[in-house]
Amino acid sequence: MNMISAYFRELRQAAVAGWNRFWFAPTDPATYCLIRLLAGSMLFYTHLVWTKGLLDFFGPHPWLNAEALAISAAESSAWLYSFSYLWWLGESPTLLWIAHLAALAVFAMLALGWHSRVVSVLAFIIAASYANRSPVSLFGLDQINCLLAMYLMLGPSGACYSLDRWLQKRRWQKAHGESPQAAAALPPIAPSIGANVGIRFIQLHMCVIYLFAGLGKLAGTSWWDGTAIWGSVANLEYQSIDMTWLWAHPLLINVLTHVTVWWEVSYPALVWPRLTRPIVIALAVPLHLGIAFFLGMITFGTVMLFGNLAFVSPWIVRAVIDRRSLRRETPPEAAAAGNDRSRRRGPNKNTGAAVSS
Repeated sequence: MNMISAYFRELRQAAVAGWNRFWFAPTDPATYCLIRLLAGSMLFYTHLVWTKGLLDFFGPHPWLNAEALAISAAESSAWLYSFSYLWWLGESPTLLWIAHLAALAVFAMLALGWHSRVVSVLAFIIAASYANRSPVSLFGLDQINCLLAMYLMLGPSGACYSLDRWLQKRRWQKAHGESPQAAAALPPIAPSIGANVGIRFIQLHMCVIYLFAGLGKLAGTSWWDGTAIWGSVANLEYQSIDMTWLWAHPLLINVLTHVTVWWEVSYPALVWPRLTRPIVIALAVPLHLGIAFFLGMITFGTVMLFGNLAFVSPWIVRAVIDRRSLRRETPPEAAAAGNDRSRRRGPNKNTGAAVSS
């Protein structure tokens, strides 16, 4: 009996420790900040596009007015509790234009990483307001934009690759001088719990998206018989590059179809282990680039790749973007702790000591 109780006690302790390590272990915010830069740029671009038809969609006489949306909401409760400040501005084109230009400024500030903690919250409110005001125009791109903006509110998304960090360096140089000794004493970028929480939410949300996308495909016969890819490339509505030559290669169509649905269904299971994660993320690149360039959905295919970046370890981001950070010496106590962990559990590069950037 004591053995059984000891087993369950150890099981509970391991589960709690694993839960805390998964969610609350501080991590280098490099990946999180890179997602902020890319997602902020996409938010700026996609809302800049609204400028061309701003009054047509949101003005005093929009294509979808309150009465039409009420009829649509009566058939579905999806929009009954949605929020959009644009409803209060539509009667005044001047106020609408001012708010729109302010929104673009917020998205630009998010992309540049200026006052990131404040503008990340504003960016989510703005993106959700545009999406909720015109639900008939809602597309997967808008949903991923809102998803990324929401999770960028949770951590220090401007800790690096940002104007916030650049200004911090400038203030430090002004106060301590520009000597090499002063530069070396600049406080490093500390690992962040908030960055880890934000990254984990993006990771889990991407798993949910792919799982249900794959299961939804399995409800259609064309994904079972291997012809679904042909139906996509032969559809003139989405065809940006002529891929109809595939008709002469039915086996290739079958392979592409089954690999696509297999990858989506298996994504939530295979993206977590270190051995299979590189393969899963590598397959995401041709899949979403294919959607981008062959089906004409460049922004959607690109923003999905931004979401997949959540599974790229911060040390890889730093190796690509700022190699100098990897050459700097790790504090002795952090190096000793890391070596001890490596001996016990093997190498783990998801979290790390403070990094200069």
